[in-house]
Amino acid sequence: MVAATLPGRPGGEKAQGGHISVEPRINERIRVPEVRLVGPNGEQVGIVALGDALRLAQESDLDLVEVAPTARPPVCKLMDYGKFKYESALKARESRKNQAQTVIKEIKLRPKIDPHDYGTKKGHVERFLRQGDKVKVTIMFRGREQSRPELGFRLLQRLAGDVEELGFVEAQPKQDGRNMIMVIGPHRRKSEAKAERAAPREGGSPAERPTRVRRPPAPSAAEVHEAAEAAAAQAGQPDTPEAGTEG
Repeated sequence: MVAATLPGRPGGEKAQGGHISVEPRINERIRVPEVRLVGPNGEQVGIVALGDALRLAQESDLDLVEVAPTARPPVCKLMDYGKFKYESALKARESRKNQAQTVIKEIKLRPKIDPHDYGTKKGHVERFLRQGDKVKVTIMFRGREQSRPELGFRLLQRLAGDVEELGFVEAQPKQDGRNMIMVIGPHRRKSEAKAERAAPREGGSPAERPTRVRRPPAPSAAEVHEAAEAAAAQAGQPDTPEAGTEG
């Protein structure tokens, strides 16, 4: 089989698909005779020739950016493209930071689980729901237990009732091979749970909290000795009449 080659390339180089750029065309990369021009403040300039639009961009020390390439003629705007890209990256990063990522935790139970183990598993489910995570509860059937699916169904119903204050049944119990699965969703979002954990543990704002009064450090032994000598010297001096008073 003969590989496809690009004509005119030395050595019969194989044809490869190029990378499709998703960035808008700017300045000299715009290849149309005329554009619908928008000013830097959003004002409509109108349909102008490409050369005139590039000249206006150069005079304003701005870039000519193609914002609507499918329009006829394409819409271009005068803007600082570097600043625009920087602000767009900041907004996207801030949006990703504020977006809460939903995590599905999984808890596995047996139909004939011990009461102590059930309490431990239920505690895990409650902790996950408080954190704003979904919980996938799986009942694992082994051997003859597969002929008693009602045991798993009753256990899942019991668990859903025990944690109903924190979550709700998002996906009803469903048989999946040897397992039975149910999904419990939290009543509150993960972002709300994170905001509550980040809040200060002490009540009230920092301005409302009582301020701690720092006590002055205790005097040293040398300072106490000097103060005692000064007091003794002052006590031993005789009382003398003040200057200018008659006896």
